[in-house]
Amino acid sequence: MLKINQISTTAIRQLYRARRNNLSPEQQILAGEKWLQQCQTMGCFEKAKYIACYLANDGEMSLQPLIEYCWAVDKTVCLPVLHPFCPGHLLFVKYTAHSAMVENRYQIPEPLLRCDHIIPLKNLDVIFTPLVAFDRLGHRLGMGGGFYDRTLAPISRDSLATAVLGAAHDCQLHEAGLNTKHWDIPLHKIITAEHIYSATEA
Repeated sequence: MLKINQISTTAIRQLYRARRNNLSPEQQILAGEKWLQQCQTMGCFEKAKYIACYLANDGEMSLQPLIEYCWAVDKTVCLPVLHPFCPGHLLFVKYTAHSAMVENRYQIPEPLLRCDHIIPLKNLDVIFTPLVAFDRLGHRLGMGGGFYDRTLAPISRDSLATAVLGAAHDCQLHEAGLNTKHWDIPLHKIITAEHIYSATEA
C-alpha cells in the first residue's frame, strides 16, 4: 500500500473529496458557523468592503453563514462566474439575496452576468477560494481546472492588496505537503473551523 506522501495528485483529490463528502449535514452546518467565527477574528476580513465567496458544491466548506453576515453588515458579496470570452478564467459578479441565478456548464449556480455588476479584481479586498486539499505552507490543491490560478495571477504580478484565503474543512489538511507548480497561486491564509494556517501575513 502506498504511503500518503507517495500517492498521485489524482488519488489525493479522490481521497480528500471523499473525506469532505463523508461529513454529515449536521457537521457541515456546524463547520460553516465555526468557520465564520474564525473569519471574524481576522482584521483583513472585518475591514473588507468587497468580498468574493463561492457557493459550496461537492462537500466544500459552506460559506452561507459568512455570506449572510456580509449582507447584514453591508459588505458587498461577489461570486465567481465563468468568463464568457476568456476560457479558463473567472469574473466576479455582485451577489445578493435577490440575484437572478443560472447554472453554468458544471451545474454550479452563478449570478446572471451583467456588466454593471462585475467587480474588477483590483477592487476586491478578500477572495475566499474553495479547495480539495491544502498543506501547512498555504499550498492549495483545487479540482485541476486552473480557473483560480489563471484569474488570480495578477494579484502577485501587479502587487494587488487583495487577500486570497482558502476555505476548508480540517479533514482536508494534507500533512505530507503538496507538490506545487510555478503557476500555482499561493494562499495568504487557509481557514478551517478549528485553525487558521498562515503562509504570509494578510
